[in-house]
Amino acid sequence: MQNKTADLTEGPLLSNIIVYTIPVIMTGVLQLLFNAADLVVVGRFCGSVSVAAVGACGAVINLLVNLFIGLSVGAGVAVAHGIGANRDEDVRRTVHTAIPLAVICGAVLSAIGIAGAGKILELMGTPEDVIGLSATYMRIYFSGMIASILYNFGAAILRAAGDTHSPLLYLTIAGVVNVLLNLIFVILFRMDVAGVALATSLSQLVSAGLIIMALMKREDACKLKLKELHIYKRQLLRIMQIGFPAGIQGSLFSISNVIIQSSVNSFGSVVMSGNAAAQNIEGFVYISMNSVSQTALNFAGQNHGAGKFDRIKKILLICLGLAFGIGVVLGGTAVLLSKPLLSIYITDSKEAVKYGIIRLMYICLPYFLCGIMDVATGMLRGIGSSIAPMIITVAGVCGFRIVWIYTVFQIPAYHTLPVLYFSYTISWSVTFLIEVVVFFIMLGHMSKNNKAAIT
Repeated sequence: MQNKTADLTEGPLLSNIIVYTIPVIMTGVLQLLFNAADLVVVGRFCGSVSVAAVGACGAVINLLVNLFIGLSVGAGVAVAHGIGANRDEDVRRTVHTAIPLAVICGAVLSAIGIAGAGKILELMGTPEDVIGLSATYMRIYFSGMIASILYNFGAAILRAAGDTHSPLLYLTIAGVVNVLLNLIFVILFRMDVAGVALATSLSQLVSAGLIIMALMKREDACKLKLKELHIYKRQLLRIMQIGFPAGIQGSLFSISNVIIQSSVNSFGSVVMSGNAAAQNIEGFVYISMNSVSQTALNFAGQNHGAGKFDRIKKILLICLGLAFGIGVVLGGTAVLLSKPLLSIYITDSKEAVKYGIIRLMYICLPYFLCGIMDVATGMLRGIGSSIAPMIITVAGVCGFRIVWIYTVFQIPAYHTLPVLYFSYTISWSVTFLIEVVVFFIMLGHMSKNNKAAIT
């Protein structure tokens, strides 16, 4: 276990980025396995309707959770900047502000999710044969939100300090607990979707407890002391300055996905089932690419704090290359093995598998575009700019998809799943190009200002 801060401002970039990224990818994959275990268990023992019920919750959960997860990004960037600039007291105060903030965010999320589950699913047009199970899953899932948000804040702090191994270890332990509880609750107690939701919530308690213990055992400025927990105004504002736009971006991003999920729902529960299984498979591709974005964010954050702007340009190029390669290889593999992979989730409907294959073909083949877009977003946040990527993403991704759905998709001849899914490819491409241009403009201004301050 790493207890001292890792310096991301020195040493060879390519090898250090790869070593840093691999545990982040593995951690993200394990987080996805929580949901994958839910889908596989209910698919095997409860049927495709239960798979559709769990899948219908994904877009809603992301919509509500992403706002608060964005604040954890703000905490991580603030810690990275403090470490890069050797401001230990600023780091200490940020850590002790972030943890109580996480508890508050988790409590608010739990209240919203539990109280509003039924109404939200109803507004999304969830079919009658699915909505009851979906509401049950959502309410139990959201009961564990404090633990989930605590883990994400704690993991963001550890990664900012250069420690990507501890979050992986703790999530591995929690993942094993999740799978075991899934099998016990569903097979032994026949709890259906309620069982997998309860298993996920309990396993999140395990990961949160371990991450808090890790912070308490550290020997650097990131060390957590429970008696010193306090929301410091300046550090809170810094977290909000970076994290709130990131959270708004994530939530608005999810709104477009909620609208797309509602469009998918209109095709019925069989299509929903195939779509849910395909989403989970493509999630493994996405999280692997997005892990490079997290690496870009933290490397850029520490180097920004240290004023090493030329090094930041190299970080961008390396991370873009890695995200592109991962997207092409894993995305192509997901399409090539689509039928056997989908058959792991769905055992009682060949029609649902067919619809899952359609989604994978239209999403996973061009998925590298999403990966490089996320890297550009991470780099912008790493250099302290959170408003710009929020505006660009809201317009380029959310806005475009919503317009597409209510214009092109409404034309009878184009009211098909391929046309619906094609909106992703266009939105990723446009957003990436704009973000890269804005990044180099902003980095150039920051570099000039830094040189002027030195002279």
